[in-house]
Amino acid sequence: MNLASFETHSEEETIAAGAKLSVLLPDRGAVLLIGNLGAGKTTLVKGIAEARGAAQRDDVSSPTFPLIHEYGEPPRVFHIDLYRLETEQEVLSLGIDDLLDRRALTLIEWGERFPSLWPSGTLAVKLDHLGGDSRRIALFVQSNNA
Repeated sequence: MNLASFETHSEEETIAAGAKLSVLLPDRGAVLLIGNLGAGKTTLVKGIAEARGAAQRDDVSSPTFPLIHEYGEPPRVFHIDLYRLETEQEVLSLGIDDLLDRRALTLIEWGERFPSLWPSGTLAVKLDHLGGDSRRIALFVQSNNA
């Protein structure tokens, strides 16, 4: 079931969509960010983190190599990128369970690659690149976790 959807046509509009989505997301727990490379996942996180008062948009970057970024003091948003990980054990070694127990929103790029790690009913945001700077963004509940 689609809970919200947006179509954006610029980086600024994608950041604004993140700000709008932020009020629909829980204060704590995991939200999967689904989309191909370049779909705008990190750009969306800029809007979410800024709307939550956790970081300025210019301070948000992709955690591809460090794997986890923390925003806020104390952290109110964790941004995780699982693209380079191959196994569930590698994901668990990040201490993901501990992060999910903290009072913070945990945004997880490429989390759909490890469906058995997320509880049924986990929220997900799917970003589809429509060409140029246009994106379709949809918030929904994951219903088919393995």
